[in-house]
Amino acid sequence: MRRVILLTVLLLASALAAATPAAAEIRIIQSPGGQVGPFLDLFEKVRASGERVVIDGPCLSACTLVLSIVPGDRICVTRRAVLGFHAARSIDGRGRIYAEPEASEAVLAAYPGPVRDWISRRGGLSSRLLLLKGRDLAAIYPRCR
Repeated sequence: MRRVILLTVLLLASALAAATPAAAEIRIIQSPGGQVGPFLDLFEKVRASGERVVIDGPCLSACTLVLSIVPGDRICVTRRAVLGFHAARSIDGRGRIYAEPEASEAVLAAYPGPVRDWISRRGGLSSRLLLLKGRDLAAIYPRCR
């Protein structure tokens, strides 16, 4: 699992590094999420690059931080886009999972208002994965052209 997450982050970073001014977009095809730090670093670079982000498949967990970092007018979604949200958690050296309520509150507050409202209408962030897709997602972010 850790290799898949690392590979996803590396693929996204490679796409950013290989982008030229004519390429003008970063495409998220499939990201299961992972540790927050690498996603924060990557999306800060994407924001600074001025590139548009095309969400074209599952963007789960830490991947959704793109919504908090890259300006919303530079994000679009395809019909395959799915955003997956859950409460923040950490895993200790023995593999035990711990809830991180303060981190969950901070992440929720950082999401754009319409995303935050959608999450709140579904009971807020919890251990259960909330999937934002289809018409609900298209009501918040424009379809890619």
